[in-house]
Amino acid sequence: MVNQSGTGYRKVPEVTVLFWITKILTTGMGETTSDYFVKKYIPEIAVAIAGVVLIVALVLQYRAKQYRAAPYWFAVAMVSVFGTMAADVLHVQFLVPYSVSTVFFAVVLTAVFIAWRLTEKTLSIHSITTPRRETFYWATVLTTFALGTAAGDLTATTLGLGYFLSGVLFAVIIAIPLVGWRFLGLNAIFAFWFAYVVTRPLGASFSDWIAVSHIRGGLNLGTGPVSIVLAIFIVIAVAVQARSWRVTRPGVLRKGL
Repeated sequence: MVNQSGTGYRKVPEVTVLFWITKILTTGMGETTSDYFVKKYIPEIAVAIAGVVLIVALVLQYRAKQYRAAPYWFAVAMVSVFGTMAADVLHVQFLVPYSVSTVFFAVVLTAVFIAWRLTEKTLSIHSITTPRRETFYWATVLTTFALGTAAGDLTATTLGLGYFLSGVLFAVIIAIPLVGWRFLGLNAIFAFWFAYVVTRPLGASFSDWIAVSHIRGGLNLGTGPVSIVLAIFIVIAVAVQARSWRVTRPGVLRKGL
């Protein structure tokens, strides 16, 4: 099934339990990695380098003719790092309150969704078969990471819940689309993107809790070590997905999310 405006092959993975596990791992890794580099080096330089690496990752992803686990998850990981930096820089460097940045990124995400829906007539991730749809997809992913970062920091710091309770809060919230989809007939596409946004503050809150100092309510294991451990788990998860893909090689398009 080849589309005239693209390859016709899906550029995103199957939505499985391992997909969600890997996604949450990348959110945690992006949070701690961003914090590590922004605090260790000059923030502007760290953001610029992360932006360059993100561009490289996206080029590799776009050059792939169909979904490949390594370039896809490399791109997701770099979106996580850069998206976190984008949200944090607004707060730290430009003193934008998390409440304002959360609303701002929510508006941006809504605008991306509207433009995507009007242009392509669908928001299904199983329709990512052309370069234009893939561009909408990655714009959405980047915005969800920035929004999730701002929302997580809003609950943890501005609202005073702390990182652990924020993680618990978002663990409860992420159950809403799952229950709604499985038992209440909630639209599958809406449920997917709802959960996708929430994975960001969920993973970031718990990774922050593990990494930050006792004074900030954390376990004080450090952003560097936590980033390394999460990166190792991500590599393992991606390797498993790559092997599974080679074995099953699913079809190019299907109905669903």
